Amino acid sequence: MLTKTFAVELREAGKLAGRGSASPLTLALQDDLSRDVYGLFGIPIDAEDRVSVLRKIAIAADAERSFLVSTPNVNFLVQSQGDAAFRESLLQSDHCCADGMPIVWISRLLGLPITERVSGSDLFETLRSEESSSRPLKVFLFGGGEGVAETVCGLLNARPSGIRCVGALNPGFGTVEDMSESAIIERINRSGADLLAVFLSAQKAQFWLHHNHDRLSIPVRGQFGATINYQAGTVRRAPLMFQRLGLEWLWRIKEEPYLWRRYWTDGLSLIRLVVTRALPIAIDLAWQRRLDKDLSLSQRKEIDLAIVGLVGFATTEHVTKCIAFFRSILIERSDIAIDLSQTRAIDPRFFGLLLMLRKELKKGGNNLTFTDVSASALRSFRLNGFEFLLHC
Repeated sequence: MLTKTFAVELREAGKLAGRGSASPLTLALQDDLSRDVYGLFGIPIDAEDRVSVLRKIAIAADAERSFLVSTPNVNFLVQSQGDAAFRESLLQSDHCCADGMPIVWISRLLGLPITERVSGSDLFETLRSEESSSRPLKVFLFGGGEGVAETVCGLLNARPSGIRCVGALNPGFGTVEDMSESAIIERINRSGADLLAVFLSAQKAQFWLHHNHDRLSIPVRGQFGATINYQAGTVRRAPLMFQRLGLEWLWRIKEEPYLWRRYWTDGLSLIRLVVTRALPIAIDLAWQRRLDKDLSLSQRKEIDLAIVGLVGFATTEHVTKCIAFFRSILIERSDIAIDLSQTRAIDPRFFGLLLMLRKELKKGGNNLTFTDVSASALRSFRLNGFEFLLHC
């Protein structure tokens, strides 16, 4: 059940999303460099609360602009460590929520302003709130067990709410290619939905969304996992106390015992990440706070290549000036190589900026590379989980 506060907040978000308003948020949807995003263990995490995400969803739906929402949790973190294609689907997302209290806890350990868990289930339920918007958001349900999507579609339309279901489809248990047949994509697009809610396994859903990104016309897309089972009432969601304590996984095992193995494996991997990466990063960041962290930028041009030098500490304090600097280079529509020979450290916020620079370049068919990596910069890449960027 939604609290009155969330319903009121979402109603305000809907007002802000009206045509001709919300210019900062509209810019954020157009330019990934505007995102307040942090690099955490190789993936991006946006530092925004639930209401901000809902505003972006409303704006994208109203403007009919493609907006892929991903909801990384511990399982996403673990899967992305060894699966480059899965990781890339997150890197190319337009918003990555922190769907998992362990991600919030790690962020607090590192002093990052990611303080609120924003789960896919919470987003969907808030959108469903009767007071949520001036017009219902049209949704297409894709996935779920046999007959579940159709059942939920009927429940959503049984009484007025913030969501109206305009279609449902269970594609079965085939491959991503099987689920990407023209007839399936055409059926989804013909629905005229504002939101495509996908209910497949995390890995398959992210692959499918990434694989069909340019073929889908529905503006807002996202993987909402077990949400459909909560909506159908076939699985009970953990009480709020369990969610706040980060024990929703324990409740899920009670409801769906077969999940114990996944949570056991993910839990061990999370402990390893905390010990081998999070704690050393926290120590490095504490040490850096004692220093005068200057950063100077340089640029030289070669044929179809802009070479940028980062001299000093590539940290949060310098992100704003670097955004303006990178925007001026993006206008040239050339590849960018970043010289790290004199870079002393890179923090999670700056890694977030580098990920967004890479995303913006890819939109135009250009590449981001790194050259002459200093030992200290290499340490930052390894600890933060971004060493793969050095081999792209």
